[in-house]
Amino acid sequence: MTSLDIRGAAPAADPIGRRTSVRRPAAGGLAGYLFVSGYVVLLLAFGVFPTGYAAYLALTNDRGQFTGLGQFVKVVQDFRFLPAFGDIVVYLVLWLVLLVVLSVGAAVILRGRMRPGLSATLRFLFYVPGALAGIASVLVWLFMLDPSVSPVGWLISAAGFGNFAAVLAPGNLPVILVLIAFWAGAGGWMVVMYGALNNIPDEVIEAARIDGAGPWRTAWSVQIPMIKKWIAYMTILAFAAGTQIFVEPQLLQTASLGRVSPTWSPNQLAYLYAFQKGDFNGAAAISIFLLVLGLACAGVLVTRSGLFTVDDNE
Repeated sequence: MTSLDIRGAAPAADPIGRRTSVRRPAAGGLAGYLFVSGYVVLLLAFGVFPTGYAAYLALTNDRGQFTGLGQFVKVVQDFRFLPAFGDIVVYLVLWLVLLVVLSVGAAVILRGRMRPGLSATLRFLFYVPGALAGIASVLVWLFMLDPSVSPVGWLISAAGFGNFAAVLAPGNLPVILVLIAFWAGAGGWMVVMYGALNNIPDEVIEAARIDGAGPWRTAWSVQIPMIKKWIAYMTILAFAAGTQIFVEPQLLQTASLGRVSPTWSPNQLAYLYAFQKGDFNGAAAISIFLLVLGLACAGVLVTRSGLFTVDDNE
């Protein structure tokens, strides 16, 4: 006689050990497709189709004639191309190192070295700047960096910057942009890392303590390795956002009355191609360069971290 699992979710065996087949429910079902359909529509409309159109523009000229790699060669030969990508590389290195080290470090401290009430208060305060839009964040920092009106103007002057123009010197721009990005975005990631640390079973932390590991040893050898997928996820998204930086240097360029280059970032250069030169094909080629750079770095991080692998115990 055939025995069935009441839930219909797994095969059962009869008393003498013979395996019997049972009907399995359709994976996900209609509800699953309905749940993801909205995202799929938006992804196609604002992700896949625009990317395909950008690739088409990058491979053709303004008359729609196929030019192969001609547009890519043209923008690479532009004297502003390499400096723009060089600026973004310096910015990304500073931004990602600061974000990973401080956000993960702060989350570890908030999770294990502070009282719950104080930890919750600090997490809220860290998150508040993220509620501001990018433009508002830049305006706040323009006020903070002007020695004549800043509440910490004495500190800026003591550092050797006598006026606002000196603060916005081209060599200082990567550091300024990193400070703006960290102030506006790191708090949210600290909260995410804190949540990831909460998923670590208390038994694991207790076992590390029994083995003689102190708080920092536990953090370095146990907690951080167990949230490496979350760290990789944060790094991928922060990298993608960093390559697209536009608003911040554009506003600083306006505020500095031209001291900051209008093509400091690749996105600014693409904007110049599209809306000042009317060369949408060249702008599309620059965007494809950024896409390839982002996909390549994301691929390395996903492969190294095993972001999409499923653990045996999950």
